[in-house]
Order: sequence, then C-alpha cells, then structure tokens
Amino acid sequence: SKRKRSSKKRSVSAKSTKTDVNILSPAAMENVYYISHNAVDCLEFRGFGWTGATKKKGKKGKKQKSKK
Repeated sequence: SKRKRSSKKRSVSAKSTKTDVNILSPAAMENVYYISHNAVDCLEFRGFGWTGATKKKGKKGKKQKSKK
C-alpha cells in the first residue's frame, strides 16, 4: 500500500520573518516586572542564567502518616 503525500506549498507571504527583539524595551521591562519575582528570575527569563546558581526548592508536601 503506497501513500501519496500531499504537496502543499507555502505562499510567499507565509514565510516566517525573524525580527529583532529588544529585551530592554519599555514593553519588555513591564512584562518582566510582572513575571519575575527577583533579579535572578529576571535574568533567567532573559536568558542570562548560570549553572552554578542555587536552585529553587519546591514546596514541601505534607508527610503522610503510615498506618500500623
């Protein structure tokens, strides 16, 4: 059983264009103000994280008591 592949061509206007993004623009700074909680978060969101940093600890869950 042979399958035919549909050959769909993208139109010229459908090509993705890469735009330069300024991460220090007023709109970007307002966005990072709302999504980051401290300077380390801000830098990590912008792609400037480092590997030696201390990682966030998750919330501790309640310990379940084992029944005897």
